[in-house]
Amino acid sequence: MINSKTLFHQLLNNITLSETADEIKSILHSVFEKEFGFNSTDIIAEKQLLAGSDERLNEIIKRINANEPVQYILEEAYFFGRTFLVNRNVLIPRPETELIISIAKEFQFITPQILDIGTGSGCLAVSLALEIPSAQVYAIDISEKALAVANENAIRLLARVTFFQLDILNESPAQQDFDLIVSNPPYVMENEKMTMNSNVLDFEPAQALFVPDHDPLIFYREIANKGRQLLKIGGRVVVEINEKFGKEVKELFEHTGYSTTVVTDLNGKDRIVSAQLI
Repeated sequence: MINSKTLFHQLLNNITLSETADEIKSILHSVFEKEFGFNSTDIIAEKQLLAGSDERLNEIIKRINANEPVQYILEEAYFFGRTFLVNRNVLIPRPETELIISIAKEFQFITPQILDIGTGSGCLAVSLALEIPSAQVYAIDISEKALAVANENAIRLLARVTFFQLDILNESPAQQDFDLIVSNPPYVMENEKMTMNSNVLDFEPAQALFVPDHDPLIFYREIANKGRQLLKIGGRVVVEINEKFGKEVKELFEHTGYSTTVVTDLNGKDRIVSAQLI
């Protein structure tokens, strides 16, 4: 048997990341929760662990020290109170993206038709299907591998979502009359790479992150234009945005025939544009 507190501190000393002590402890707590089912209270109480996990733990620490996100190492991430499967074929869900779910739940839909564009892990589509049980949810992505992850999450979480492989820049869904379109599309400019951490730049899928410097609003333009055909009159679009382009995305939707609102995140940054087709 191994003392969990002793093991925790041994592993902590082996982590060489340039993060704060609290961030490193948080990463290691996630490892103990996933690998042993031990929370921080269990560790403080010095609960005993069975011996024999050294090889697996050493491999995990090696990957952590290589700046690989712990979510990919453990193959799970939390979003809107649920655990989602993630791997390097999909972005890791972020807390700020949960704003889309919160906003969508405020709309007075009865039996809404919802489309998620660029679904990735399926975190938005699956969450909406579960939070609005009367909804009929569709989700699209250009990546077949991402759709496999999203479909697995729908199965695991017992969510009814219909998935399609589709390139929104060049194709349109056959389904129409949607009440709501949601999306967290690529919005990071290529020139922002130099300011990004290696745990994002080296591991998360570039196709889901980056847009050309000369056309950073490319996906919003497509969503706004296609939304005019896909949405019912009065239908809504809720999209996550690059904090630098709140005003520009707002104006783009307004010029395309929507009334719009910019929503800030907990840090006061422009994060969501909510638009209604008029």
